[in-house]
Order: sequence, then structure tokens, then C-alpha cells
Amino acid sequence: MNSTKKPLESLNIFSLKGVQMKTFHITWLTFFFCFFAWFGMAPLMKIAKEQLHLTKDQIGNIQIASVSATIVARLLIGRLVDKFGPRIIYTWLLIICSLPVMFIGFSSSYESFLMFRLAIGVIGASFVITQFHTSIMFAPTIKGTANAVAGGFGNAGGGAANFFMPMVASAFVGLGYCTKEDSWRYAMVFPGVMLLVCAILYFKFTKDTPAGNFDEIPAQVKSTENTFLLALKDYRTWILTISYAACFGVEITVDNFAPIFFTDTFGASLAVAGMAAGIFGWINLFARPLGGFVADKVGKKYGFNGKSLLLSVLLILEGLGILWFAHAGDLTMAIAMMFFFGLSLKMANGATYSLVPFVNPKAVGSVAGIVGAGGNIGAMLIAFMFKAKSLKFSKEVVEDGVTKTKDLINYTEAFYTLGIATLAIGIAVLIFRTITAKQNEDKTTTVASPVKEEELV
Repeated sequence: MNSTKKPLESLNIFSLKGVQMKTFHITWLTFFFCFFAWFGMAPLMKIAKEQLHLTKDQIGNIQIASVSATIVARLLIGRLVDKFGPRIIYTWLLIICSLPVMFIGFSSSYESFLMFRLAIGVIGASFVITQFHTSIMFAPTIKGTANAVAGGFGNAGGGAANFFMPMVASAFVGLGYCTKEDSWRYAMVFPGVMLLVCAILYFKFTKDTPAGNFDEIPAQVKSTENTFLLALKDYRTWILTISYAACFGVEITVDNFAPIFFTDTFGASLAVAGMAAGIFGWINLFARPLGGFVADKVGKKYGFNGKSLLLSVLLILEGLGILWFAHAGDLTMAIAMMFFFGLSLKMANGATYSLVPFVNPKAVGSVAGIVGAGGNIGAMLIAFMFKAKSLKFSKEVVEDGVTKTKDLINYTEAFYTLGIATLAIGIAVLIFRTITAKQNEDKTTTVASPVKEEELV
């Protein structure tokens, strides 16, 4: 095979040479705007809540809806990319999901807003395609790093949304297009349009594989087995699914709840809360890639077992950080603790998906889909817990020089419970990893040197 049609054995993020690097950059950029669109409403929820008169329970249901549709979508998309390739599936996903993103501004009630948020959640399936496409473009020794960099850069879209969407909304107000109360409606048009732009770029400039699109390469290169069943039968798929629920599931929760947590608990303004919550998203730019990079280095020396040990330690540190975050005394301490647990969390995301391509090379898309769905199942369960644990209270606040009594929500107890649960999962993964390590070590004794990580699974 021509070297230009092989998976790359190194990652130069400043290069645009070859279909592999063009695809890599378009993939992470597309994923960035998918995340931006998915969480575009999060920093604007305070405005929407007041205009639509949403209750605490209704906000909880909306947050649950925003992650629920992604579960089914990720399972379905994983199988579809295995069969039809990432290029055409991603293109259609972007086109379809741009519609609810742009049209959520037409919501006039809790029910219509809820349905739009549910539909927008489908865009979360973009992650599965991103990880599949990156895995297929890079060699085994660099898959973890490439997946983590693409995922990290893309996940930063959540932080960018928290940071920039209040500015976009303010810009529409400043230009005289709408009132402050309606600004969230106009602001959501921007990410919807960007999804359509990404759909054009993806279809025109990417390929399914280094060797070409699925309809251009020999049939034997494509998977003909039921990859979904292959993924389901491997116990490691389920370990990674639970682990991802405890890291990515928490990430989605923080993206959704951090802005309103900062405004209601610490009295931060919408802009300050958005910027503070944005820090959590921006950590993705280096933390998730760092997790993948470290996991690749560990994998070269210690294989699958070493990577799984790294993952369990990161989950434990994440859980401890969330416990401290929950009881931070002020906004500054809360941001510092968010940075600490966010670093561990996002490194755990990268470490998880450095393992995914090696569970079953024949079913990368399906494994990625199941594990990715696990993240959203975690987010959905956490959202139910937040709904139950949150406390409604009234407080006098000063807005534009006028003192008003507002109904606010306290999520302190919910975050504390989340920290306990994450810590428990980290310990459980560590224990299970220790029990199963002997089994994997016995398997590697039959492998001739030099040992390759993909043989240690």
C-alpha cells in the first residue's frame, strides 16, 4: 500500500499534509462546533428560565433531556459508521441537528423548549464519529494521543460556548435586533449555522480512511461482522463504559450546571459565571490530550493493564476534587477546585479512549458508541440525582440598581453526592483491574517480543 494511504505513525498538529491530517483537523473542528451547539444554551439558561417561568423540576427535566437522546444516538451511530463510514454519517448528522439548534428560539413554553433540547442532544453522537475517524487515520502507537487531542480540542467547544454565548447574546441586544429577554433565541442561530458550514467542509474535504472512502476501497477492508455484538460480548467494553460515565458523564453535568451553580450559589453575574464555567471547558485543550499521551506512553511499557491502572487513579483523584469543589467557601476556591478535578476528569477521558481502539479492532465504531453512550447514561443518571438533591431557595438580589427577590437553586449537596459516587467508581475500577490483571498477564506470556500494545488486549 502507498505510504500516503497508510495510517500515520506520528501526529504533527501543525501539519495539513495528506488526507490523514486534513481529516484530523476538520474532525476536531467539527466536533468543537458540535459541542458548542450542544451546550450553547447552558450559559443562557438563566435568561430562558426567567422568560419561560421554568421551575426547578422543569430545569432538571430539561438537563436530563439534553443528554438522554445522545444515548440512543451514540449506540446507533457507532454501528452506522462501522457499516457506511464516518464521512457521510457525520455530514447528515450535522445537517439534521442544525435544525433544532437554530429553531429552539421559537420555543414558547416549557414543553416546546424541552423537546428542542431533547433533539439537540442527538448532536452528542458526533463524538463517536470523531473517535472512529481519528482511530482509523493513525497507527496503534499513536491512537490514544490522536484520539485524545481530537476529543480534547473538540470538547473545548463546551467551554467556548459558556464563554462566548453570553457575548453573542449581548451582541444581538447591542445591535438592536432584540431585547435582553429574547437574546438567547437569536444567539442560538449562530451555532446552528456553524453546523451547516461544518457539514459542507466534512463532505468535501475528508475521506473515510487513508485508502479512500468506503465505496472506493475493497470490500474486505470493511467490517462485515455484527460489530455491535462483538463489542457487547467483551467485558472490557463495560468497564470502560462505567468509567466513562464517571468522567465524561460528570463533564457534561458540569457544562450544564456550573453556570447556574456559580450564579445562584455565589451570586456571580451571567458573564462572570460563563467565563468561570468556560475555564472548565478550556482545560480540554491540554488535559484530554495529556491523558491520551500519558496513556500511550504507559501502554508501550505496561500494555492494557497499565492504562487501566492509570484510568482508575485519575477517577479517584477526580472524585476527591469534586468533594472539595462541593464545599468551596467562595467563587475563587470553587474555580480552583473545578480546575483540579477537571484536569483529572479530562485526562481520564483521554485515557479511556486510548483503550477503546484496542478492545476489538474489528468493532472500533461499536465499542466507541457503547462507551460513549455510557458517558451520557452517566450524565442522565447524574441529572436525575441533581434534580432530587437540589434545593430551591429565595434570595434578594440587586439588578440594575433594583432589589428583587428571586427563586434560586442550590446544588451543593448534589455535587457532594456526585463526588462520593465518582470516588467509589474509581476504587471499584482499581479493584476490578487488579483482579483481572493476572488474566491479561497470562495472555501476554504467549506473545513473542517485541510486545505490541494491540496484542495485550
